[in-house]
Amino acid sequence: MTPRVAPPERTFGTRLPGVPFRRLQGKLIVVEGADGSGRTTECSLLKEDLEIQGHAVVDTGLRRSTLVSEEIDQAKQGHVLGATTMALFYAVDFADQLENKIIPALASGSVVLADRYIYTLMARAIVRGAPRAWARRLYSFALKPDLTVFLDTREELLLHRAFARYGSLDYWESGMDLGLSRDRFESFFAFQALLRKEFDWMAREYGFVPVNGNRTPGAVHAEVSAAVRSLFTSRA
Repeated sequence: MTPRVAPPERTFGTRLPGVPFRRLQGKLIVVEGADGSGRTTECSLLKEDLEIQGHAVVDTGLRRSTLVSEEIDQAKQGHVLGATTMALFYAVDFADQLENKIIPALASGSVVLADRYIYTLMARAIVRGAPRAWARRLYSFALKPDLTVFLDTREELLLHRAFARYGSLDYWESGMDLGLSRDRFESFFAFQALLRKEFDWMAREYGFVPVNGNRTPGAVHAEVSAAVRSLFTSRA
């Protein structure tokens, strides 16, 4: 009798009842990085490449659920919710997308392309006071990506791109709610340093593929594309 081989664990710890893990034949690809690191541009280029190669691609990202995305935006505008409540809000947003978008897409054989994933949510929660163990437990139900690319970009370039795109620094992306400094520029650099510390830890813990995000979009895309191609050509 041939022994039964257990399927590889697809979540970070919590078992999801009723999920047909053996039927999740699609690929989950995550592009992570700070705001202004070039994630959205890279996701657009990557989606175009994958579709040309014949793959069905489903986009996902932060605050894209139909359940609570509008409520998160309202909470951010009002600055009335505490850090823990906001972290739980984002977890609900992610869980809704996981159940109604990510898992069905993977079951259909599609490529799910995530413009940020639980790692950004964990990093934000941790720098706002949540213990790492708490953040890990909160997102232990998430599916493990097949590939996570991290666009590593200098803070000075992030600042330049923020002004080029928005004309100012975002309140939340500058960590102004943390009271790091009353000067938004100083707060921005301090906040980004805290996030980098958490991303460095997660890069080792979760096996990110680091990519130098300080280069042109074309150079970044060439390196990311190579990593993605190896994901599809390494099938046994």
